[in-house]
Amino acid sequence: MTVPSGAPPAPDAVGWFLAVDSGGSGLRVVVGEVGGGRRSGPLSSGEPVRTGARGIDAGHFMEQLVPMVRALTEKAEVSEVSEVGTAVIGAAGLATLGDGLRAELPGALAREFGVRTVALAADAVIAYVGALGARPGAAVAGGTGLIAIGTDLAGWRRADGWGHLLGDCGGGAWIGRAGLEAALRAYDGRDGGSVALLSCAEGQFGAMSGLPGRLYPRSDRAAVLASFAPRVAECAPDDPVAAGILRAAARHIAESAGAVCPTGGEPHIALTGGLFKMGEALLTPLHEELAKRLPWARPVAAEGDPLDGAVRIARDLAAGDLVLPCDDVMLSVVGPGEPKGTR
Repeated sequence: MTVPSGAPPAPDAVGWFLAVDSGGSGLRVVVGEVGGGRRSGPLSSGEPVRTGARGIDAGHFMEQLVPMVRALTEKAEVSEVSEVGTAVIGAAGLATLGDGLRAELPGALAREFGVRTVALAADAVIAYVGALGARPGAAVAGGTGLIAIGTDLAGWRRADGWGHLLGDCGGGAWIGRAGLEAALRAYDGRDGGSVALLSCAEGQFGAMSGLPGRLYPRSDRAAVLASFAPRVAECAPDDPVAAGILRAAARHIAESAGAVCPTGGEPHIALTGGLFKMGEALLTPLHEELAKRLPWARPVAAEGDPLDGAVRIARDLAAGDLVLPCDDVMLSVVGPGEPKGTR
């Protein structure tokens, strides 16, 4: 947004912004200068925000955030915390567990830091913007879970992201669970088993007879399942069962991407997240599936991570240049910087 000569700046076009990525490993936070290039390094909490009867716990969120912001603003030589006028909060679970956060967080940020404009974004949205920026396309965010998100800049579409019990098909927990099933099939002598995966599973988890008791009671079982996914990738070059698991994962991922990718023009498509660091055993069949299902889309490398996406949204929002679609679930804005005509 260009400010006419002699006119006062827009409310949030000066000062500092706050950008947050809240996920399964805790908060990652940066502060940055709206009108310049200065930006702090990220500060991490290492503790996930609790969930309760109202979903994501806004009180616990603020307990962690306040000392982190004060430490960052002091280091960045921000004279007053109240100079932080714009905040973008990207949070895992916001779409389904975010009612309490939406109701309480804007007021809490205003009271604590004087924040005037707050954007609350699903973690998939900041992952998308970090990977592709504000342009039409689709992004697949893969780690322990998996979700695909796409936009034509008129609205958002999402596919999967339903958790390891109901979905996240092709994600780390899905691959790890399939690998352990193949190991147990070999242990039992059933068809479809893999001796190579059985050996890996016994090396990582011990005797297979005790695996259910060690896995089922754990609250972090999705992460435990995902921890076996790299073993599947290691076995894939020489083991047809492991290779078949990764081909199936690739089909699932491409299905989710196809469900959200815009069909007009030449949308970009990017992969982001730790899942795609597993190497060619997954990437080769995945690129083949994407080319088959989405021949009109242009594959590109992700430009940045979810925290980079939160920073991009914050800069655009503070400048009045946000063009991303807003709704009550995926991305909502409260305050004078709220975009017009995007709902």
